[in-house]
This record gives sequence, structure tokens and C-alpha cells, in this order.
Amino acid sequence: MADKSGEMELFVRAVALGSFSSAARMLHVTPSAVSKAIGRLEDRLGVQLLDRSTRSIRLTAEGQVYYRECLRLTVEIEELERTLGSRRNVPQGRLRVNSSVSIARQHLLPILPKFLERYPEIEIDLSLSDEVVDLVSGQADVAVRIGPLQDSSLRARKVLDFHRIVVASPAYLARHPAPRKPADLAAHNCLGFNIKASLNEWPFIENGRSFAQPVSGNFRANNGDTLRESVLSGVGIARLGSFMVDNDIRAGRLVPLLEDYHPNDTLSVFAVFFRQKYMPARIRCFVDFLIDGLGHISGTEAQTVARRTAPQAASAPPA
Repeated sequence: MADKSGEMELFVRAVALGSFSSAARMLHVTPSAVSKAIGRLEDRLGVQLLDRSTRSIRLTAEGQVYYRECLRLTVEIEELERTLGSRRNVPQGRLRVNSSVSIARQHLLPILPKFLERYPEIEIDLSLSDEVVDLVSGQADVAVRIGPLQDSSLRARKVLDFHRIVVASPAYLARHPAPRKPADLAAHNCLGFNIKASLNEWPFIENGRSFAQPVSGNFRANNGDTLRESVLSGVGIARLGSFMVDNDIRAGRLVPLLEDYHPNDTLSVFAVFFRQKYMPARIRCFVDFLIDGLGHISGTEAQTVARRTAPQAASAPPA
């Protein structure tokens, strides 16, 4: 116990119990360790705190002043530790959340009011971006990300699964023949992302062979919502998450394309957070809430895909 707080605690215990040996028994150290610690304390302060005899110890005038202050400080430290211990179990404080724009608009924002109602002492600080933020450097406490985890210093829990679908609007398909094979995309205006080149190589399976089809077009954006609006406006073809376009497909605003060529184009959404021994309650309850609130979507998504790709489904564009 060479640290200052440890020396103070030994001093307070020795005075309260009246001897070094009693303090040593309570704190599971030797009497000589108590004596040496208090000696270091006196050397550092430059005053004598205790008058010692073979049978007892007695506070000096300086020791009485120091004892009163140490007693106050140790009580405050104990209270601080109790407070922090309760905070670890009670969800409260500021929670910085980063999410992709599309996931937030479609799924996160609709359920946040319920979360805030359930945990009124948590303050949500939400940032939306499709670019990956650095959790390790403290840019966010929790990130809602699409795709597998790359950093082993982080933890990830799966929130939901979704499919990616190649879509176009009826207005675009009225001006351009619908692609029948992935290679036909070379003749189309394919809208892409400007944040990651691999997002503009669309995966397909043809004759049992998996491959990535490069696409190009005259418009790129950094989030799926912007691409969806452009597709709805008839600008071109895009590959977007099913959670973004399923309602549009059901309403006839968008048409799915080449579905037979990408049956397993599936990705997962994860809640990602920094790996730490003592998880703050606000992070733990938020991640659990996401899984409980959004986990059912994966099952609904699978049913939707099955209905859409069934033989009787009309995947071709309207005449």
C-alpha cells in the first residue's frame, strides 16, 4: 500500500482502532507494513502525526488535524464508490450512438421513443453516417453497422439480417429494356456508393458460378436513402437493402430485377461497441433493446423474400 490513499486508510484505521496490529488484522497486512506506511506519510508531510509507545499510539496536534481531514476524505471516497457502483447497475448518462442513415430512418428512429420512455435517465446523442466511425478513439459508444466486424478490440451482437435487391422504377424500365442477365447491367445507368468501391461490384450467381459484376453510372452517394430517392425518380438502377425498398416494391413504385441471380445476397446488421471488462448499464440495455426491438425483422424479411421469389410472383417489369 505505497499509494497515498492506501497510506491514508492505514493511518485512519490505526487511529480508530488504537494500534497498528489491529489495523493490520482488519486490512490483512502486517503491523510492520502499517508502521512503515505511516512513517512514509510523516516523511512526506514533514510532521509527526503520532506519538508511539510500546502499548499505544496517540495523535499529535498535527495528527488531529490530519486525521479529521483524512476521515472526511475516506467517507467521500466510499460514497463515490457507492455512487459509481449504483450507476453501473442503473442505466443513465449520455449514450453516443452512430448508425447508417437508412437503418436509422427505417428501424432505429421509430423505436427510440419507447427506449427513452423506458430509460428516462439516458440521454441519446445520435449521429447518422454510412461511413465507419472509430469507436476505439471514442467517436461513439455504440455503432449500428452493416457487415462483419473487422476490429478484434470491439464486440458485436447481431441485430437483424436483410437481403440486398437490385431495383429500378417503372418509369426507368419504360425507357430502358429490363436487364435479363447480370452482364446486361453494363448497358444501364447503375447508381452506386462513393464510400466503398466494393459496394459497386454487385455479387451474382450464374450457372453455379459466383462472381462480382462491376457496374457504373452517372450518380453516386454516401448513403442508401439518397440512392433510393434517385431510383424512385427514375434515374437508374441500384442495389439496396430490402428493409429500404420492400414497401416500394409492394406498392409498385419499384421493381425487383435479376432475383434469380442473387438469391443469397444477405447481410447482417450489428450493434458494435468497445470491448471492456465493466460494461456501462446504458450500453448494455441499449444493445439488448435493439435486439429485442428489431430481431423479429429477420423472420419477416425471410417470409417477404420467399413470397417475392415464389414462381407465381411477377418479377418482370410491367408492360
